[in-house]
Amino acid sequence: DPPLDDLGRDQAAALAAAIGPVDRLITSPLLRTRQTAEAFGIEPVVDERWIELDYGDFDGVPLSSVEPEIWKQWRTDADFSPPGGESLRKLGQRVSEAMDDLALAEDSDLTTVVVTHVSPIKAAVCWALGVDDLVSWRLWVATASITSVAVGGGLRAMHGFNDIAHLRAAGLADR
Repeated sequence: DPPLDDLGRDQAAALAAAIGPVDRLITSPLLRTRQTAEAFGIEPVVDERWIELDYGDFDGVPLSSVEPEIWKQWRTDADFSPPGGESLRKLGQRVSEAMDDLALAEDSDLTTVVVTHVSPIKAAVCWALGVDDLVSWRLWVATASITSVAVGGGLRAMHGFNDIAHLRAAGLADR
């Protein structure tokens, strides 16, 4: 559970400045998301459902080191779990539950920011678009990017994906 480095702290500040004031802040329990959330200046709610995918034995292993047959199965079977890890389907279920809770809440009109990780962001996009969890393999998410989903009254719509204009403006996008 590594902390943010200097670049990460600068990116968090640029992110919070770009988004502006928020009504509700949700974060995963991992340190780097909690540190990113500090830049918003309000107390976050920690929600375990937003934690990164559990890669099990593949955590920290370059994809090029994963056996081709296993990599193919992982890319084509949303129920495949890496040894000791979690499947895309399980990730999608927990993120969908969290998104449903936000969409169906009486206060769904509040500006809510979720500070999370690459895989849960991809799962939230799949939820918003109503597509299979395997679509997440076709998405690339930059660190400290902004992905926007509008919810309310049970409806969902993508408003933006992987926006890094705030990082470019601050000279933090290509470092």
